[in-house]
Amino acid sequence: MHGFTGEHGLGQRPGGWRRGAPFGPSRAPFDPSRSAVPWRSSLAIAVIQMVGTGFAAQDQPVRAGLGPGSAALLLAGPALLLMRHRRPGAVVVGTAAVTAVYLAAGYPYGPVFLSVVVACVAAVAAGRRIAAWSALGLLWGSHLLTGHWLYRWLPPDGDGPVGWGQELAVTAWAMAIVAASELVRVRREQRARERAEREAAARRRADEERLRIARELHDVLAHSISVINVQAGVGLALLDQDPEQARTALTTIKAASKEALGEVRQVLDTLRTSGSGAPGAAPRSPAPGLDRLEELTAQAADAGLAVRVEVDGVRTALPPGADLAAFRIVQEALTNIVRHSGSRNARVLLRYGPGELELRVDDDGPAAGDGATGGGNGLVGMHERAAALGGTVEAGPRPDGGFRVRARIPFNRARIPSKGEEEPLEEPPRDKDGRETHEG
Repeated sequence: MHGFTGEHGLGQRPGGWRRGAPFGPSRAPFDPSRSAVPWRSSLAIAVIQMVGTGFAAQDQPVRAGLGPGSAALLLAGPALLLMRHRRPGAVVVGTAAVTAVYLAAGYPYGPVFLSVVVACVAAVAAGRRIAAWSALGLLWGSHLLTGHWLYRWLPPDGDGPVGWGQELAVTAWAMAIVAASELVRVRREQRARERAEREAAARRRADEERLRIARELHDVLAHSISVINVQAGVGLALLDQDPEQARTALTTIKAASKEALGEVRQVLDTLRTSGSGAPGAAPRSPAPGLDRLEELTAQAADAGLAVRVEVDGVRTALPPGADLAAFRIVQEALTNIVRHSGSRNARVLLRYGPGELELRVDDDGPAAGDGATGGGNGLVGMHERAAALGGTVEAGPRPDGGFRVRARIPFNRARIPSKGEEEPLEEPPRDKDGRETHEG
């Protein structure tokens, strides 16, 4: 966010930098790189007009000869071009007027039109299309008027009317100038639009990366700190009565804090790697997945929550993104139960379908006094994780009491790592209904 200072850190009014410009406000954004005076190109145009007109005058004996007046007019156009980036509308009208006076004075035809061409292209590219078209119309109309009517009273003596073939050539040149100017404008606007789209895409990727890292840190810290908080309470309560149990609680705190520090370090390493773009850098350990579900239930058990896990269908290896999302959703649901529910029992159901995994986490409640189960940023993070994979998350109270989190995570089998692509995991013990069970 750049605030009032603008994109380049320079204070500017909402209406842009130009003030009091003729022919309406400019539609082109201010470009600091074009604020310098273009003296090199203007000098080159002046040389071309002076030298080129000198050669062209040799083939036009009936036109007026070159002199101080013609030289002043030939240099006036390039002099006006020095301001074409700051005042494009005024410059294109001024160069057209100077060229019209030059032709009306009977001086030789030649590259005098070059100043008008450059000024017209600059004006159209800057969004001053009305000014550019008006200037070309002024020049064409003045040439038509002097070539077919006023030539009787204008120099040189003995000059006749301009042929209509020459008028058609002038008209064709005017149309070509308009077409070239519009082409330059379209190309410039296209480049500006592509640049803006690239910048917007970069900002969007950065925002998505920040959200992803925020979700990871929230899930890691919320779960680990919840376990630490519960175990710290147990340790304080039993410190004098049962020192051995208090020692066990402190051991759990140490293990949970060590794991949290490791995962936070991994997230930060990933952030540094993506920010620096260093080739070959990779996380030090793989992202967690459902293969660590037993470890997760053991941590919940240390916090006083007994978790029963059931698996319906053939357990299948998941792509890394889906595996991580499933693990984090279960982790966040169990963390919410530990923090916000009075229940000491929870059930986790993993239902594997064709190209889809359904997660369901239930507790019997009731909600504790510090807030409803599943509130806060954790539930938002669940929705974001599932939505990123095209899935959904539903969370709310159950009709018979308690709370339920239900998630649907689709996955593409083609993205599953080859080492586990076709082989189901080892068949675990199942109950009488055919569901895999183990206690945590």
